[in-house]
Amino acid sequence: MGTPFMTQQPDTMFLIDVDNTLLDNDGVVGDLRAHLEDAFGTESANRYWTAFEALRNELGYVDYLGALQRYRAEESKRGMSDSRLLLMSGFLIDYPFADRLYPGALDALKHLRRHGPTVILSDGDVVFQPRKVQRSGLWDAVEGRVLIYVHKEQMLDTIEECHPAAHYVMVDDKLRLLSAMKAIWGPRLTTVFVRQGHYALDEQAIAAYAPADITIERIGDLIQIDDWAPKT
Repeated sequence: MGTPFMTQQPDTMFLIDVDNTLLDNDGVVGDLRAHLEDAFGTESANRYWTAFEALRNELGYVDYLGALQRYRAEESKRGMSDSRLLLMSGFLIDYPFADRLYPGALDALKHLRRHGPTVILSDGDVVFQPRKVQRSGLWDAVEGRVLIYVHKEQMLDTIEECHPAAHYVMVDDKLRLLSAMKAIWGPRLTTVFVRQGHYALDEQAIAAYAPADITIERIGDLIQIDDWAPKT
């Protein structure tokens, strides 16, 4: 999803991931886990997370509400019917995502806007992920420039059509995605690896890929960088 906003092609366009890059999604998952255990008990909560992981493996992205639907269907097969399940979607839809933004996230976006337009580029479904971006305040922070795909690293042509630029900067917590995008765009792309969240701290996964052009420990560190000129 997304609509072109630029009438004149900028020199540099900043593409920024959401989960565990601007927003502490591990913290959101922790809150959901605690809520499920409190409401339904550990055994039922574990069955939800089993459905969650199975669906993520099938789809290639996280689908909390889809996992809830699958969990509910499986509970019905077990002869279980709990009306409280109908309220679970409300916990996710009404979650205060703005409270889970990393310190300095909005300041980082403001700083980047001094050098070029900012665009949210996230993996996810077309219902819950936009809701997360909107309720967190990120939608307004990038003036509505939001792109959400199942596999964003496979959508580079579409990204260029939506937001053309001479040079791109991609900020993400997944080195795998940064490497995939770099392999296609080459020197047109500067990759920024943010070491936040469980993916970024998985040393085995990190070792499988070449280092990013820039590595930072936290999203707020972006305000210390002013030179975004392409490196030759």
